[in-house]
Amino acid sequence: MSLEDTEERVKSLVVERPGRLSIETRAIPEPAAGEVRIKVERAGICGSDIHILHGSNPFARYPRVIGHEFFGRIDKLGDGVSAKIGARVVVDPVVACGTCYPCSVGRPNVCAELAVLGVHRDGGFSEYACVPAGNAHLLPDSVDDDKAPLVEPFSIAANITDHTRVFASDVALVYGAGPIGLTVIQVLKHVYGVKQLIVTDRIDTRLEAARHNGADVVINTATTALPAALADAGVRPTLIIDAACHPAILAEAIEIASPAARIGLLGFSAEPSTIVQQKVTAKELAIHASRLNSGKFAKVIDWFASGTLQPERLITHRFGLDAYATAFDTFEHNPTECCKVQLIF
Repeated sequence: MSLEDTEERVKSLVVERPGRLSIETRAIPEPAAGEVRIKVERAGICGSDIHILHGSNPFARYPRVIGHEFFGRIDKLGDGVSAKIGARVVVDPVVACGTCYPCSVGRPNVCAELAVLGVHRDGGFSEYACVPAGNAHLLPDSVDDDKAPLVEPFSIAANITDHTRVFASDVALVYGAGPIGLTVIQVLKHVYGVKQLIVTDRIDTRLEAARHNGADVVINTATTALPAALADAGVRPTLIIDAACHPAILAEAIEIASPAARIGLLGFSAEPSTIVQQKVTAKELAIHASRLNSGKFAKVIDWFASGTLQPERLITHRFGLDAYATAFDTFEHNPTECCKVQLIF
């Protein structure tokens, strides 16, 4: 019997190259110094996983075990790590150097040597995953297994709202009621209690989900011109967050924004946006970009534990790892019924 025959093997979901997704059986990973090994229990599919699959994520390196929204239990410790075996943890995918300028000013999410789990290095769509110990955040018992993988997507909302700041007096507008848009909607309404929350999308079922998660007003921009609808209502948003990420949105947001408004951008479109500087300056608008999260996991875990948010409202589908093809097809091609899809390990 060879050494390979006696070696413990695990299943991992791998994008071998753009367009090629499959389960591979690999040797169980061993944690390096400063790492913990996690027995993964649940993981969420994100739009960026689809982009990696199709080769449209400019940061991905192949072959790659994808997945950056995952939860499990600590299974083994690397040298120098003190942690409890069996502890329930959720993983922050942002791995930073800690010494560059962005890191020195509390912005590890744009570290000069940034490595994102599931993008630059192997992620959580695997039965076992090794991660830096500092990226594994303990979960209280009040945050159940279903909710746990949603800490990462809600950290996106926490990051952009920290950048823009939010006031209870805000009239907020969110473009897009997909999974990330819904996290922003919940945070704006249930954490900050904005006075009015308007949400746009082109799919009615997503707008229904927006109402269910906290929107006061919804507008289907497939049938209604947003600028005219706001003008007719006498509304000028003081806070606008773009979670739809079409290149035409920024120019429209600048046009409809109140003077002194803040605009938050969450997208990665490579297409140019054409804006008029005069309108930005005349209104003294603040435009904030946001990528991933900069240390927001503890804040989101507290929101979950206190019951301030209802992350379970976003989960629509669950599949076992062996049904990955159906899971990915559902997430990508069924936007009218699908929000967050979880893989169960």
